Amino acid sequence: MSRIGKLPVGVPSGVDVKLDGAHVVVKGPKGQLELDVHPEMEVSVEDGELTVSRLSYNGEHRDLHGLTRSLI
Repeated sequence: MSRIGKLPVGVPSGVDVKLDGAHVVVKGPKGQLELDVHPEMEVSVEDGELTVSRLSYNGEHRDLHGLTRSLI
């Protein structure tokens, strides 16, 4: 799963991403997605790309890394 988690998520034009701590809201022309991210995952938006990073390399964090990116 860690290979999936390393890939950035592109944010197309017309889509708005809001981060409020561990709460992510993605709003676009087709609807809205809200996700409460695990507290040990960090989500950031830079240059039109959303990235997910993890705190450590243990198995649970690697799994959560890929899962979080896939859900977003």
